[in-house]
Amino acid sequence: MKKTNYGSYLSGNLPMGCQMCVKGKKLVLFVTGLCSRGCDFCPLSKMRKNVDKIYANERPVKIITDLVKEVENSGAKGCSLTGGDPLLKLARTKKLGKALKKKFGKKFHIHIYLSTKLVNEKNLKVLSEFVDEVRFHPDLTKNISEEIEKIKLAKKFWKKENIGIEIPCFPDKIEEIYNFIIKIKDEISFLNLNELEVGEVLGALMLKRYKLNKGGYTVKESISSGKNLIKRLEKEKLKIDIHLCTSKLKNWFQYENRLKNYKIIPFSKKTGEGTVVYFSTKKSNKKFLSSTDFFLDKEKDQLILNPKKVLNLTSKFEVYKIEEYPTFDREEVLKENFS
Repeated sequence: MKKTNYGSYLSGNLPMGCQMCVKGKKLVLFVTGLCSRGCDFCPLSKMRKNVDKIYANERPVKIITDLVKEVENSGAKGCSLTGGDPLLKLARTKKLGKALKKKFGKKFHIHIYLSTKLVNEKNLKVLSEFVDEVRFHPDLTKNISEEIEKIKLAKKFWKKENIGIEIPCFPDKIEEIYNFIIKIKDEISFLNLNELEVGEVLGALMLKRYKLNKGGYTVKESISSGKNLIKRLEKEKLKIDIHLCTSKLKNWFQYENRLKNYKIIPFSKKTGEGTVVYFSTKKSNKKFLSSTDFFLDKEKDQLILNPKKVLNLTSKFEVYKIEEYPTFDREEVLKENFS
């Protein structure tokens, strides 16, 4: 086991989906907030849990054009299909996945997260038409033999190297995870352990079971338990890759790298953290400017000013320096009067 350059722990190699993810090249396609299982640790927010809406990263998707635009703006080279449970909306999942393959080609890498509840041969066959990598989330409270039989079906449609298990690293369920992996080892090529986080909706319930780290949203001993589990599995000399994905990786490295891949508006500049800085003024000030001095920002109903001209304009009207995220919602980090 080694510590990676992006704050996680790895035994072996990263699966393709993760290799792209850490570089910020994966779009997150949220198919639905509806779920077939109802886990008591669900991390979804109030805005998404049990809500049947589609999002591509932060962008709401109503038509395929919305999805395509987000791929192009974010510079994504692949996507993850997630939810909720994508199998609850299989026709929708198929439509979205096939549209991405048609538009961006076979090399556009798609992986999917699947609860095992609705997994069967028929559903997996549909997914195999457009999914490159499948990641199962087994229910360790159910009949383990049945869970394994469902996962074994995947080998009919994908090579072993594209089949894996992804599960939160519960510090109080390490023995169950260990026993399950020993039994399923011949059917998968990788195990992804995610640092356990406390979600917005079910946080109070989880706090009855777990203590939190400083900062308030990750579970104490989740990482240390995961590292110990990796060491135990390494001793078994299993031929599977194991990755302990930390919140630091997701919220720092992956997210920052995704921001850096976004296209930015004219007359703006990207910071080292991936945010965007520009100077703006009211649209009504257009009468004082030539066409080369600004870009009309219709989304925020403002003018983005040519930075080379800003110092000469501050005496004529109010100019603001703005720092924001390049994502669809364009959330502002900073807005200050530059005049």
